[in-house]
Amino acid sequence: MIDVLANAEALAPEIEARAGEIESARRIPRDLSQKLARAGVYRMFAPESLGGLEVSPALAARVFERLARADASCGWVAFIGATSASMLAQLPTDAARAIFATPETMIAGVVRASGRADLVTGGFTVNGRWQWGSGSENADWVFAGCELFENGRPLTTRSGAPRNHMLALRARDIEFLDTWHVAGLRGTGSTDFAVHDLFVPQAHAVGFLVRDNLPRPLYQFPLFPLLALGIGAVALGIARAATDELITLAGGKVRSGSSNAIANRPHTQMQVATAQARLRSARAFLFEAFDAAWQTVLAGSPVSMDQRRDMRLAITHAVQASVEVVDAMYTLAGGTSVYATSRLQRQFRDVHVITQHVMVAPSTLETVGRLYLGVEANTSML
Repeated sequence: MIDVLANAEALAPEIEARAGEIESARRIPRDLSQKLARAGVYRMFAPESLGGLEVSPALAARVFERLARADASCGWVAFIGATSASMLAQLPTDAARAIFATPETMIAGVVRASGRADLVTGGFTVNGRWQWGSGSENADWVFAGCELFENGRPLTTRSGAPRNHMLALRARDIEFLDTWHVAGLRGTGSTDFAVHDLFVPQAHAVGFLVRDNLPRPLYQFPLFPLLALGIGAVALGIARAATDELITLAGGKVRSGSSNAIANRPHTQMQVATAQARLRSARAFLFEAFDAAWQTVLAGSPVSMDQRRDMRLAITHAVQASVEVVDAMYTLAGGTSVYATSRLQRQFRDVHVITQHVMVAPSTLETVGRLYLGVEANTSML
């Protein structure tokens, strides 16, 4: 069994040293992406039967967190690659094996149904344009969310809702658009991409021919918490890096008009102590919630709504706590943190971009609060 966490630890110094290169390129350099693939990062959630690793959610979170400490964009693309590969479990075996042709295969994906897939003989004709294609330019395959149509009319579920499925597209058939000019997470390469009248076999539609999840613990785990886990883990990694950076800086940083390093100031000491407590508490909650749900799955029982609630709350709280920690470290550093040479300015921008993800929107807290209070709530995203 590959020790992915040890591999991530070994890669971290190179990733940190190349953070400026990653940001300037607005994507992960291909050679570095290939190193992540060889380290097992992209196949953590792929089925073992295909050469994947099927690691626990908590182990994957530690990998995402460690990579994000070195560079947030690397941590982000790692989680996109790993979670996208989990979709292979909902494809026919032959199709999944053909897509995941080697252990170093990278898969990216966008869940949102921004495309249209019209049912034709043997497959679909796909058209669409998708945003937030993180890591897609390094990928071999990209899963893209589509609404399904037949004879010009939407296919629907038994309840009448539109049938939305992710379809596996070969990266070489995709048009990548130069749209990723952003404030933070610049190195994720989360560019728009499009396809036009592309034929995709039915067997490449996630959950279309295969409805039942594989009878393996990882694929019995709730989908939305698994997909959102990396968001919280990456935020925690950024916050840890920011505290490390401030502590390193504080011993030599002297504010104008003072002869004392800021490390000697009571305000700095209190802020750093508070940040450590806030960060570690949020991290403990996240791992507690996911470990409890994982143990339930391992015991062969379904994850309860209370456990789903706690996982989604833990993820959103991890992001909010991380933002508070990064903001505090950025402020403590004073004018030093505004320069492009400062890691703190990059961490500040990166963590604030994470707050814009729909999975950690304020509405998550409203839903979770309703559940705690016993008030009816829409739990479709839990």
